[in-house]
Amino acid sequence: MENVNSAIWPVLLFLAVLIAIGLWCNRSLKHSRDFQRDFYIGGRNLGGVVLALTLVATYGSVSSFVSGPGIAWQLGYGWVVFAAPQIITGFFILGVLGKKMAVLARRTGSLTVVDLIDARYGSKPLSVLLALVLIVFFTATVVGQFIGGAQIFAAITGYDYKIGLLIFATVTVIYTSSGFKAVALTDAVCAVLMLTGMATLGYSIVSSGGGLDGIEMTLSKQNIGDDGCSNLFKPDAGGALPYTLLFSSWLLVGFCTLGLPQSMVRCMSYKKSSNLSTAMVVATIVCGALMIGMTLLGVLSRGVIITKPQNGTDAVIPLLIVNHMSPVMAGITIIGPLAATMSTVSSLLIASASAVARDLVKQVKGETYLTAQSPAASKKVAVTTTLVLGAISILLALYPQDIVVWVNMFAFGGLESAFMWCVVLGLFWPRMNTRGAVLGIVLGLGLYVIAMATGWKFMGFHNIVIGTVAGLAGSVLGSLSAPRPGIETMRIFFPHKLSS
Repeated sequence: MENVNSAIWPVLLFLAVLIAIGLWCNRSLKHSRDFQRDFYIGGRNLGGVVLALTLVATYGSVSSFVSGPGIAWQLGYGWVVFAAPQIITGFFILGVLGKKMAVLARRTGSLTVVDLIDARYGSKPLSVLLALVLIVFFTATVVGQFIGGAQIFAAITGYDYKIGLLIFATVTVIYTSSGFKAVALTDAVCAVLMLTGMATLGYSIVSSGGGLDGIEMTLSKQNIGDDGCSNLFKPDAGGALPYTLLFSSWLLVGFCTLGLPQSMVRCMSYKKSSNLSTAMVVATIVCGALMIGMTLLGVLSRGVIITKPQNGTDAVIPLLIVNHMSPVMAGITIIGPLAATMSTVSSLLIASASAVARDLVKQVKGETYLTAQSPAASKKVAVTTTLVLGAISILLALYPQDIVVWVNMFAFGGLESAFMWCVVLGLFWPRMNTRGAVLGIVLGLGLYVIAMATGWKFMGFHNIVIGTVAGLAGSVLGSLSAPRPGIETMRIFFPHKLSS
């Protein structure tokens, strides 16, 4: 019991800090002159470092600490190759979308990604469809994050799974209800603690494995292929990772992350251009260190845990923390995956709440209904929606599933298939129109979901390739077969085209 108590105190302190940040941000909301702007995008006042850290913390999740390293333990350095494209994520999203979305969001008064899409296409069915897609995939991801976080909490502290779930999930839902600023600041704290957890875990693995030389020697004797060499050192993991799948990773966790609405909304929330430049540099460094670092630690952990755990590869990191770290260090290290879970969940929850409380209400009731609401009424709807969605996710998470990483990757692909071409082409291709957006979503998302549900694959590629190619084809064909956007849309989104 003493060991458990020693491990739980750092976690409780961490949770208390997050609650305190939430309460402080909630107080500032009471004096807000524009509640909806402050609640959904933090008043567009994020600095560069906070912008970078909230972007990375949102992108990183519990699978980055549990399932991802677990698969790396099984497949070796090939999984590090699969994870490598994540290095570009922060730089790419901010570099491509950051300035354009910030300018257009201010110009159109948009507070959410669906807001901006509505301003671009002016289609109620399209906006409703995307809001519903966002809610479904975000809820699935939140449930997966809650499951993974609760499992690692229970494994390390010894508390019951349901108790762990209720503790950290409730804290997350509470501070998220204080709005985007609370989410961004707690994300920044979580990003730092994720790096701290990775550092303490790495030190423990290297020490327990007899140093890097000792670990490499151990790895060289495992999973021997037909050529007499360890498959753990091969880029394709001895055939377990086809090169077509490795190529797919550059889309799934690389270029197509442009289609993740939880990342897009960060591009609408910073204060000035210099913040964007700072964020691009910081996000690249932190994202690369965290995503590649944790995957690499998964490979190195096989030098410590040689046989596959009975509960599967998801148990590798929890076993390392429990069996090879002191209780206090274990308590500090567990904060890493919990921080990854909570930062992802809070970002998805507030985006889901905005899809319900703002995007759907706007389409059903109209813009004038939203603007006519008092700050008190707006706050009541936003906070209530956040709490309800959080409660639903907690209830669903009471029935845990295995391999959280696959849930996460499925949702990634679904959101990318639905949003990427609709937003990217909508921002950069004047010819893109409503028919192109709808057809791109129907073909891209539809074929992606069908392929994932049936297990069908094309030449070993991940099905994000099907969703991306089909979505692009549908967007282009649909746009070319319908009239060009109206003059008002061109004036707002492409004024340089009119002047030329």
